[in-house]
Amino acid sequence: MPSAKTQPARGMRDFLPAEVRKREYVIRIIKEVYERYGFEPLETPAVENIETLMGKYGEEGNQLIFKILKRGEHEKTGEADLALRYDLTVPLARVVAQYQNELPKVFKRYQIQPVWRADRPARGRFREFYQCDVDVLGSRSMIVEAELIAAASEALVALGFSDFLIRVNHRQVLTGILDQAGVARDKHDDALVALDKMDKAGPEGVAGELNERGIAPESAFKLMRFFEGLAGAQHALELVDLRDAGDGRSAYNADVLGRLVEFIGSHEAGASGVEDLRQILQFTKASAVRQRVKLDPTLARGLAYYTGAIIEINVSDLAGSLGGGGRYDNLVGMFLGRDVPACGFSLGLERIIVVMSEREMFPTELISSPAEVMVTIWNEDSVNESIALASELRGTGLRVDLYPETDKLAKQFKYASSRGIPFVAIVGDDERTRGEVAIKDLRTGEQRSLKRSDAASEIRDALTSV
Repeated sequence: MPSAKTQPARGMRDFLPAEVRKREYVIRIIKEVYERYGFEPLETPAVENIETLMGKYGEEGNQLIFKILKRGEHEKTGEADLALRYDLTVPLARVVAQYQNELPKVFKRYQIQPVWRADRPARGRFREFYQCDVDVLGSRSMIVEAELIAAASEALVALGFSDFLIRVNHRQVLTGILDQAGVARDKHDDALVALDKMDKAGPEGVAGELNERGIAPESAFKLMRFFEGLAGAQHALELVDLRDAGDGRSAYNADVLGRLVEFIGSHEAGASGVEDLRQILQFTKASAVRQRVKLDPTLARGLAYYTGAIIEINVSDLAGSLGGGGRYDNLVGMFLGRDVPACGFSLGLERIIVVMSEREMFPTELISSPAEVMVTIWNEDSVNESIALASELRGTGLRVDLYPETDKLAKQFKYASSRGIPFVAIVGDDERTRGEVAIKDLRTGEQRSLKRSDAASEIRDALTSV
């Protein structure tokens, strides 16, 4: 029985072989897609100076940073000078500032590494988890947002997802909405936190939270009237039987744009944000992703560094998101002293794996077998012969396990079967004399002797024929 002594820390996990294969599969698919879009790999240290991270994620984010106490004689101060990486975006901004003269004008990078947050563990939420980030730095064009949306969408489709929704909003649009509703500037963050809970809490819950956070009643009323109007438009769309879901989504998005233009009016920043959203919709029309994009003015995303478009991907049966991101044109400037346009998106590897496991979306061969063939040991005299055969088979690209003991063959067969290894290779005294190898298919029970030089191709043919 496991005990507290052997369990990992809360929110952390051990990954056994089948789980590691799943993770490597997802990472490989995502990398392949991102590289097709021209992104390059980057890695940064797990530990950052604490001043690099503090103040970049908002008040809630600051509280979730895993701090590292000073060491040695300074430990007794109880002060922290280092911290575990909270995300991959702030380290990226630091890297761009550090290596500005070595990087291209438009720097496109992907980064897949673990991050740490002192959060409360829950289903699909951990204290240590991987992020799969893709970012573009150096361009203010909304083509960047459209490319990021398309790349993240294509990665999910390649993994087998078909029911996800890409929600898009804009920080300046939110500012325009709040200003036009009369929300005081010092209450904007409170209002955004409340609005971001629309999906979970619904209009009544959001209205209650706006009140609790001190938003003036008349401002809260204007906000809720606007957002309830959007909800009505969504409901109307759902009642209409449209043959092409993309047409319905396009009609809804056009309706939302119109409502935003009307509500925001002459608010300069808000109107600029609406124009950005219009361009994103225009640029996504040219790709298959257009049917998945939905304008959602309730989307706020909590990180403080977002300055423009904000993006989130959701699936129906998972609380929270499969990924999110947005534009953060000011973040690099915190390190560099001048602003560098930047936009990025992060896929949540852990949540993707949770959903894929529950839906049984992984290829069966991923978790069925650690090897395609196991070479047995006939007796003490044949050990070197078995080692040589295993080496030969591996040289052809097969995954080969070598049984390490001179146990009875029945026991060796049972071991291979328990691990899901489909083929067993035997070099007995007779086989050695004839230059052959016996191959047993544990799936059918069939066994036959082959020329040793033909063994690899026969096993490969048998694997592909099933």
